[in-house]
Amino acid sequence: MLDKSAYDELPDGVVVADADQRIVLVNPAAERILGRSADETIGRHLRDALPLVDAQGRDWWTCTRPYDGLATRTRQPEQQLTLTNATTRDRDLLVTARYVRDADRRVARLVVCLRDTTARARQERSGAELVSTVAHELRSPLTSVKGFTATLLAKWDRFGDEQKKLMLQTVNSDADRVTRLISELLDVSRIEAGRLELRKQVVDIPGVVRRDFDARVAAGESADRLQLVANGDLPEMWVDPDKLAQVIGNLVENALRHGAGAVTVEVTPNDGGAQVTVTDEGDGIAPEALGRVFTKFWRGGGRGGTGLGLYIAKGIVEAHGGVIEAGRAPGGGAQMRFSLPAGTPSFAR
Repeated sequence: MLDKSAYDELPDGVVVADADQRIVLVNPAAERILGRSADETIGRHLRDALPLVDAQGRDWWTCTRPYDGLATRTRQPEQQLTLTNATTRDRDLLVTARYVRDADRRVARLVVCLRDTTARARQERSGAELVSTVAHELRSPLTSVKGFTATLLAKWDRFGDEQKKLMLQTVNSDADRVTRLISELLDVSRIEAGRLELRKQVVDIPGVVRRDFDARVAAGESADRLQLVANGDLPEMWVDPDKLAQVIGNLVENALRHGAGAVTVEVTPNDGGAQVTVTDEGDGIAPEALGRVFTKFWRGGGRGGTGLGLYIAKGIVEAHGGVIEAGRAPGGGAQMRFSLPAGTPSFAR
């Protein structure tokens, strides 16, 4: 007798057939995949209950011949197949099998495992979109760098000092853009792998905001668009200063890009830690988009950027044990708010 309870808690679907190719066991996960209860499935011929075809449309059972094929086989490698009589539509599955043989090497039981491909397909689409985004974002600065350097090398003597300086400044700016993109990709990789390292120290959060503002003003941003409000005394905050600067920079950059007026950053004490709120005076975020703001490749209004900044900000805040949320500002613009605990030194963990 088979112990059905051993299969019931498995996340993958399991279908077991006997030596006569009749199904004798179906676990709950397989019931969901097949769209039929165990009572409707047990006792049916394996091919009838589980019609599988490969990418070329060939019947999998005819190709593999599990019961009368090679007697040396003990397993069937994982393969993507299509279940052709799913309750609502054809369904792609990852299928693998195990041959349980008797003393004469005949198949006594065939154990077939079924895994839904939805999560893997979503991951593959995300990876493809990441590659596409990176290629698109790299093309522009690299084309500029190549064009200016080639021009300078070929016609150096024809340009004056000011022209050369302008070209080199453009090359330097585009090189910085490429560096930022590579840093973003590394951060995404570390966040997804759970390997984001934090080097905590005592940080003056309003000071981090001021430095971000100063850098933007030096780069040409109007000082009138940047406002800092610091209310109350903060506790001693142990955070990674570089990562915190990255979060604040991403949020401010996002607010400047999508807002038309001033951007206000408010820093306040919050439940033994600190809260930072970034508010702009733009059109705000549509209610139906609020759930996607911190996902990869989200771009409000279809505007520029890689769409990774807010995703990275969320990963950094959560790595500190904090939370981040998006909403609508009282004045109608967008509002991003994150809270951080006071934290402890990294070496004390």
